Amino acid sequence: MTRNPGTGPVDVSAVHLPASFTMVIRFLVIPVLVYVIWVLEIFLFGGVVHLFPSPTAPALVLYTLVACILMGLILPVFLIRRAFISGAITMFQFGFRSMIRTIFAVALTCVMLYGCVLLFSPPGLDQKVFVQSFLLMVPTGISTAMICWVVAGTHVQALVRYGGPVISIPVGIVVTGILFGIAMLVMVPVQHSPDLFTLYLGAGMLMAVFFFAVRDIYATGIAVTGCMVFLFSGSILPAEISMVLPWVYAAAIVTAGVLVGIHRYLSLRFVTIQIPRK
Repeated sequence: MTRNPGTGPVDVSAVHLPASFTMVIRFLVIPVLVYVIWVLEIFLFGGVVHLFPSPTAPALVLYTLVACILMGLILPVFLIRRAFISGAITMFQFGFRSMIRTIFAVALTCVMLYGCVLLFSPPGLDQKVFVQSFLLMVPTGISTAMICWVVAGTHVQALVRYGGPVISIPVGIVVTGILFGIAMLVMVPVQHSPDLFTLYLGAGMLMAVFFFAVRDIYATGIAVTGCMVFLFSGSILPAEISMVLPWVYAAAIVTAGVLVGIHRYLSLRFVTIQIPRK
């Protein structure tokens, strides 16, 4: 404390950062940085190496391990743990639910996706081609669901949670829809246009609504993967996938297995108890 001759005592104690600034760093800046690193890896493998139109075994293995598993699944666990311990987000909000509910959500999602395949598949995308393309995109779909919604979506929602669901959910939908659209733009080398980004953005909004409505990481991963197959049906060549099909199966199984392992890890260490309303 010092004294100003004209106005009296003046407080010159240390200035502390406001809580709102800390929340912005935790719930917006850090998740966005993780997203940016992940998108750069997606661009490197998809946009530069052309992994999806012309997959090769070495590129697919490296992409799956680095971009999808390490960056897309394992690193987000540290953000999830911190957010859960702070009480800002529950495991239910992250999309890690009970086994019975997950099985029901996955089964319903698969039925809906199969119906979309029957009704809306473009020429050349028969069921066999769809399954092969789907398996190729499984690591990307799971990591996209984790980065865009389980991490970015829930953290953004937590940042504006004091506005209630009327504010937090629409904000989460808009932000994550944009993040998804950007990721899709850099994933496959195609001729970009405003109409194409509008398509990706619309798909992102649809997937965001799905996640915030269902709140299940497995169901969202399936829905996002199926959505990607439809979006890139003209760029993924079935003949190219057939040449590395065993590696495609292996990448899909390993990525799904890592997600199950993360779910079990979180379930054994963290529990969200639902309190019935009176």
